[in-house]
Amino acid sequence: MPRVLLFSNTTGYQANAFKEAAERMGISISLATDRCHVLEDPWQDGAIPMRFEDPQDSAEKIADFAKRHPVDGIVAIGDAPTMAAAFAAKRLGLPYHPPHAVDACRNKWIARERFKAARLTVPWYRRFPTDYDASMAANEVPFPCVLKPLGLSASRGVIRANNKQEFAAAFDRITKLLEAAAIRISRLDSTQWIQVESYIPGQEFALEGLVTDGRLKTLALFDKPDPLEGPFFEETIYVTPSRVPSRDQQTILDCAQSAVTAIGLQHGPIHAEFRFNEDGPWVLEVAARPIGGLCAKALRFGDSMRLEELIVRHALGENIAPIKREDSASGVMMIPIPAAGVYEGVENVEAAEKVEGIESIEITAKLQQKLVPLPEGASYLGFIFARGPSPEFVENALRAAHSKLRFLISAELKVV
Repeated sequence: MPRVLLFSNTTGYQANAFKEAAERMGISISLATDRCHVLEDPWQDGAIPMRFEDPQDSAEKIADFAKRHPVDGIVAIGDAPTMAAAFAAKRLGLPYHPPHAVDACRNKWIARERFKAARLTVPWYRRFPTDYDASMAANEVPFPCVLKPLGLSASRGVIRANNKQEFAAAFDRITKLLEAAAIRISRLDSTQWIQVESYIPGQEFALEGLVTDGRLKTLALFDKPDPLEGPFFEETIYVTPSRVPSRDQQTILDCAQSAVTAIGLQHGPIHAEFRFNEDGPWVLEVAARPIGGLCAKALRFGDSMRLEELIVRHALGENIAPIKREDSASGVMMIPIPAAGVYEGVENVEAAEKVEGIESIEITAKLQQKLVPLPEGASYLGFIFARGPSPEFVENALRAAHSKLRFLISAELKVV
């Protein structure tokens, strides 16, 4: 029986979705995670304890495991596990993204350097040590600009500054965020820098794809219809297929392939973010992993195949070239956290679920959970999924459903 090894630092929905996909396919899946000392053996399947901050040591543990349980394919979800997966694949001689490419995906400075060397369109950019004087740095950058941690994802810590005062405040705020123990342990090499880039105007897009021998197959191009202009860049709605003209879509796809080549990605899923304006497409970032959290539920392929199954089949060497996304439009809304506080519950879920086109509403926030919005936060209140005859229909359904939800937040029971 073929075996896939899944690198994941959680055992939530996304990991369980891969397990379910493997069960449907009749193959074995084993979990490599850095949480086993807490969760013990969550799947009762001999989960392999990892230290993702030491990927080469993790690769040696995988090599020992593979002597007893041969591994036929490797998949990683989330940013932290991708480097361990890359070293393990190299150690076992399995197809995957090489370590140097994964490293570039996890470091915005390295990625920008690769894109520039490949003559892709890049903004002005520079990195500053976190101990650099913020007021001095403000004299050395163009405005408006965007400040970014080198190694965080999902817009965490990303702040726009329009003047020197906003820059200094954003610089200090990101520095404090990077001092958090959990972040420093996992990415010490990138927590000592802040990258500054000139602000790129235009519409934003997300691309989901699979790379085989360095060639990108685009699975979906998502429009992000909400304006993402700052000061923070919290993502909300993804809708596919894209509504921009086909010639503009093709330039984004061509840019994505160029970015994949520039970074050196070879085999496995990618999730990429772009801006598009009168100068064409600009790569914001490319991640060597699939779309995160519950968002993959917005995608179906062929005869209702889920993204996780498609990724597993690809990891095992199957030809996925003929497989296409379903004809229906689909989308997801990541429900933003509007304010810091304590989550007390949600009302009107049933009414929101009755909106035409809504498939499901998943509230992932837990009662009494402390809520932290962007730019420090790294989670959402939940997800809304819709499917329908057109992207416009899907977007309208998502907005209508969200407008009906009433979230109760904080000790003073503030209704938003």
